[in-house]
Amino acid sequence: MPNGKKKAYTQSNIFTPGLEAFESLRGLWEENPYLASFNDWLTQGQTHAPLHLTSLPFPLSLLPSLPVDPAQCSDWLNRYTAALQNSASKDISTDKRFAANSWKQHEFAHQIAALYSVHEAFLDEFITLLKLPSKQQAQIKFSLDQWLAAIAPSNYLAFNPEALQILQETKGESLSRGLAHLLEDLHKGRISQTNEAVFEVGKNVATTPGAVVYENPFMQLIQYQPLTKTVFKRPLLIVPPCINKFYILDLQAENSFVRYAIEHGHTVFLISWRNPLPDASDQESFGNIEQASWDDYLSNGPLTALEVVSQISKADKINTLGFCVGGTLLSAALAALAAKKQFPAASLTLLTTLLDFSEPGILGVYVDEQQVALREATLSQSGLMPGRELASSFSSLRPNDLIWNYVVNNYLKGQSPPAFDLLYWNSDSTNLPGPMFVQYLRRLYLDNALAKTELESLGVRLDLKKINLPSYVLAAREDHIVPWKSAYASAQHLKPSAKKPANIRFVLAAAGHIAGVINPANKNKRSFWSTATLPDNAEQWFSAAKETPGSWWADWSKWLAAYGGSRIPAPKNLGSPEHKVIEPAPGRYVKVRAV
Repeated sequence: MPNGKKKAYTQSNIFTPGLEAFESLRGLWEENPYLASFNDWLTQGQTHAPLHLTSLPFPLSLLPSLPVDPAQCSDWLNRYTAALQNSASKDISTDKRFAANSWKQHEFAHQIAALYSVHEAFLDEFITLLKLPSKQQAQIKFSLDQWLAAIAPSNYLAFNPEALQILQETKGESLSRGLAHLLEDLHKGRISQTNEAVFEVGKNVATTPGAVVYENPFMQLIQYQPLTKTVFKRPLLIVPPCINKFYILDLQAENSFVRYAIEHGHTVFLISWRNPLPDASDQESFGNIEQASWDDYLSNGPLTALEVVSQISKADKINTLGFCVGGTLLSAALAALAAKKQFPAASLTLLTTLLDFSEPGILGVYVDEQQVALREATLSQSGLMPGRELASSFSSLRPNDLIWNYVVNNYLKGQSPPAFDLLYWNSDSTNLPGPMFVQYLRRLYLDNALAKTELESLGVRLDLKKINLPSYVLAAREDHIVPWKSAYASAQHLKPSAKKPANIRFVLAAAGHIAGVINPANKNKRSFWSTATLPDNAEQWFSAAKETPGSWWADWSKWLAAYGGSRIPAPKNLGSPEHKVIEPAPGRYVKVRAV
């Protein structure tokens, strides 16, 4: 620009490409079609009809059938109307989608963002007025959240002043780059959340030294190289979720939970689940894993791993740790062994794990009788549940952060996403055998059979109380996948009996499902809550808990040391004569990407 001055972008020259479209839509906002529906509905006094997530074109066709107290709705409607009339004065800067100055500087942009914000706030409030079973109410709110996230004006080039300004400043290059990013993502079948070219499994993620010492068609078992001269006699077996790759626990040296455990004297073994593929060559090489069941995963996963670790280490007992679904599998396996009077474990650590599925959180919106029956009709005998579909479901739990944020930045602004190891892992999804997946949905999520001691696996009825192990149960306060109170309810099922004191340490970490777990001790970030008691009520526990700054990792390490046994010289070789080294860690299985 001449004299170093930037051109002042006015309302007219920024919005010229979108003004015509805006004028055609502005009437829809001003007329507010929801109001007429509400007025008709208030006079009719209709009762509600059965609702389902797949039939919720909220709100136009749904409002007349929703059960709300007329007085409450009338008050809400009056406040809603008043807020719409005064939307011009609404502060939109607290919403990060509209925080940039350009949203304030341009009247049209501010107007449409403010109108949207009013709609969003009041429609969200309206859901709380519904007199419906909690399951239905949660499904409606979820559907509404998806709709509101999708129609935000920031998602559309014609109404986004930031994107339009970048378009002018780059003379159209941002749009060209955005279209190129869109084409790349269409080819991949997913939205790029990070620069995936920066990372390579085994090269700069999942790099902790070790070796694969056992494998079967379901998993490889990794043994890691010791980093201390002496180690605890009892090894640690880690069971990660089979729904994701294991290296969330071993991203890079500075944030690797696996490395931290090794540095503190534990001989670590870890399951790396295989990612089954739909092509014929995969089935020929590994058997028809598309027909694998929940019991197959228990038998060929944690149960086999426990046996192999015992054979290699020659230890009397093994410390065990399960993360998310891996914790559910591990607990079920230990319960099956306990029913057979076998007790190979010295301790149990569960990280953000559900054992009691009575309150499964937002994921519950995907699991009802109709949806499970639909999955059973197509997957109960054979087939794969695509990892891509599972990943999309998880992203939909936080649509603004994990979907639309990238739509705006990648496509409208033409920006390349930054390199971030955690998001690289998040994009590396895993397929699941259909029978195993639908059994998990039906018996655990829908029936809550594990908590009710109604689940039969491997020929025995599973009773979690029979595990009777010292247990460290970690929940995350902002976890939207495993709500912390549900994790607390799960911990209650590990109590051996009402008379015998429970040796269970429940710890609540700050942050969410992943950030609450992957919180390196050396960063000294966040905090956690803990107390020595485990009352029946979660709120009672929290009122007595003490908050400690920093990571829970050091607290866990101190706890686990009591069950590690004596210190012995670190083994010089990995594996054993019976279980020889197959290949270096992280192994082949983790490098197979879902298609």
